[in-house]
Amino acid sequence: MLFSATTLLALAATAFAHPTVDTRDAAQTVHLTFHGGPAEYSMTFPADGVVRKTNNNMAVSIIDAPDYFAQSHCTFVTDTGVTFQGAISSTGVQQILVGPPQPIRSVSCQGVCLPTYGDCYVNGQFAGICCSGFCAANKCRPWVSPF
Repeated sequence: MLFSATTLLALAATAFAHPTVDTRDAAQTVHLTFHGGPAEYSMTFPADGVVRKTNNNMAVSIIDAPDYFAQSHCTFVTDTGVTFQGAISSTGVQQILVGPPQPIRSVSCQGVCLPTYGDCYVNGQFAGICCSGFCAANKCRPWVSPF
């Protein structure tokens, strides 16, 4: 009986020592808006790694990614060399600046990120990157205060 109680305590301690893994039935949804001068177009798709053609010839200068960490988790294909630079709009929307502006031929995204006010640390363990904001006091905080 002592062996069973000791084994049970060891298993319980091990189970509580590891943070809970967030399991999902489906891939996270990505919302992107591509801006080129006064024009824009949007795409919504799952972050499942599938390459999706944009079917648009607009020279894109800014990509809005309001709810997904696209700069790290997405691949954008263009015709020529390009630089992607992260930025935050004055209203707190996460953006990717495209330079020089050019058509984005396709995009694929894969991975998960945490929503605003989600736990970025659980029991002292890093739980994941924030989708649109930064981690402070164990929570994902918005780039711009809503108040």
